[in-house]
Amino acid sequence: MLSRIARILPLLAACIVSLFCPALLAQQPPVRVAIIGLEHGHVTGFLQAFPRQNDAQLVGIVDPNPALRAKYEQQYHLDHALFYPTLDALLAQQHPQALLVYTSIGEHRHIIEEAAAHNLDVMVEKPLTISLDDALAIRRVAREHHIHVLVNYETTWYSSNRAVYDLLQEGRLGDLRKVVVHDGHQGPKEIGVQPEFLQWLTDPALNGAGALYDFGCYGADLMTWIMHGQAPISVTAVAQTDKPQIYPRVDDDATIILRYPSAQAVLMPSWDWTFGRKDMEVYGTKAYAIAVDSNHILERMSESSPAVGLTIPPLTAPEDTSLHYLAAVERGQLKPQGDLTSLDTNVIVMQILDAARQSVRTGKTVVLHPLP
Repeated sequence: MLSRIARILPLLAACIVSLFCPALLAQQPPVRVAIIGLEHGHVTGFLQAFPRQNDAQLVGIVDPNPALRAKYEQQYHLDHALFYPTLDALLAQQHPQALLVYTSIGEHRHIIEEAAAHNLDVMVEKPLTISLDDALAIRRVAREHHIHVLVNYETTWYSSNRAVYDLLQEGRLGDLRKVVVHDGHQGPKEIGVQPEFLQWLTDPALNGAGALYDFGCYGADLMTWIMHGQAPISVTAVAQTDKPQIYPRVDDDATIILRYPSAQAVLMPSWDWTFGRKDMEVYGTKAYAIAVDSNHILERMSESSPAVGLTIPPLTAPEDTSLHYLAAVERGQLKPQGDLTSLDTNVIVMQILDAARQSVRTGKTVVLHPLP
């Protein structure tokens, strides 16, 4: 209950401000952002949503590929003056506050280091990077230059995940024993991702792995949040390629087991699911709850009662979308610490993914040690 009150208080304060100080809210300028990279297919979601919100002002788009720049300029009817071939060219004319990174995962470290040199905050698409070494380097440069590094996951903005988390934190599920997370779809080629997206998704040097990284990160992020930043004792993983004719260089199916002192998590990332899915099952000593999709849960509160389906209202700003969240961070209204988007959480995520990849490679359980 205390955790829920702590989360509600900032929202109540925001409501009071909106009721009594509308002029103050109206004076909040949009956060100036620049897009770095167009090869990550998730950039289309941002460009589609961008005209419908007022929290951010797009001041530039950087990509070295002139064909990609032309493609997005035409597809979204964007001003040609928004596009730049390099970050240096953009910064010579524009002054963004934050960068939204839509490159391959393998480029994240380099871009964050470059952003830090200019004291720019960064939000990358999940996962944070491709190795624990890169994650520790990113953490180091973020601390040295006092910048925010944030990681965007679609599931962060699911009201169902927050509802299940609250049930657990309030003690209504009892002590945590097991979490099972399913994430993935039929495969990136099968669902028709853009050619430039598919090219790096299937390159282990640019994506870290295949489905193991692409979708394993969701469950690792959720479990680290649930465990309040506690890393697992050990990580055991298996991965395989069921469609070598499509994905000859990376896995397309994996299972990751995380062991904690009194609980386990089983993560099931895959490019082989019958249909796309992102769901989470949380089992306690008293009851269980399942986040079925973005806004529906199934809860069973006792052995004698049936499971009950509930529709969960959407999350409220600033924790309902990535841009609302980023704007709140930039304005000093929200401190990213210990939540799904924060750097500290996502360094642990990378510790898990790195260990999972090592476990797949060696066929052995990997015991984790405290990070430096």
